[in-house]
Amino acid sequence: MNSAFDVEAYRALEVFIRFFYEKWLAVKAIGLANIPGDGKAVLFGNHSGVLPLDGCLLYDGIINNHPNPRRIRFLMTDFLRKAPVIGKSLCGFGCVPADYEVSTKLLDKDELVFFYPEAEEGTGKLFKDRYKLVDFHPGFVRAAIATGAPVIPILTVGGDEIYPLLANLKPIAKLMDAPYWPITPFYPLLPFPFNAIPLPIKILMCVGKPFKLDFPPEKSEDHDFVTEIVNELRRQSQLKLDGLLKLRGSPFSKWNSEKVNEYWATASVYSPPS
Repeated sequence: MNSAFDVEAYRALEVFIRFFYEKWLAVKAIGLANIPGDGKAVLFGNHSGVLPLDGCLLYDGIINNHPNPRRIRFLMTDFLRKAPVIGKSLCGFGCVPADYEVSTKLLDKDELVFFYPEAEEGTGKLFKDRYKLVDFHPGFVRAAIATGAPVIPILTVGGDEIYPLLANLKPIAKLMDAPYWPITPFYPLLPFPFNAIPLPIKILMCVGKPFKLDFPPEKSEDHDFVTEIVNELRRQSQLKLDGLLKLRGSPFSKWNSEKVNEYWATASVYSPPS
């Protein structure tokens, strides 16, 4: 399986994603216009939900609601890329190997590349730990500095609850060479596809203002320097995520647009270390 965009695979899955976006999860996306209509950019955000549905939802929002729709290349673990059925479908949505060299080559071609710096630890987060950001992998900051790409933060609320992860069966995960083996209210009790239906949690996606990390490309190889920036961006993301959670009523209720817009008008700005 290569990393090429697969139009047929995208078309087969998009009808279901559109239903989830518009009806089942009633996604509210704020700040989509902050994603540039052309040119490269590094996107990063919190990741959750056992299955990477959040990325597919963002993609659907860009395709249908952005003034200049374009594809996003999501970095995805090999376990999911090689999974039967779902792997091909996700590659159709633009997913590529979670490899630093792959990401920088795409950025050099003026692509949008989405990094989920929590990686498998984010998607495999237990329900009791929802919305508590784990350590960020530094790859997105390295890539941004090395390629001179602007950085765009994206925060998602709701993803941690669509597939509540009650337990992680680590022995089975090790046997299957998987990052985790989930136990949810529906898996493995219900048969497929019923065990893959997300709870109708109302999703909020907030896209922040782009910013640049104006440092010489060689600073991307300075581990301590990069780590300091990564930790600061994680800290700010956690604060803004906490702020968004305070605006939410029931997870099953639609978001209050006025309150979210008022909050995000200022929270959308990040202040990276200078």
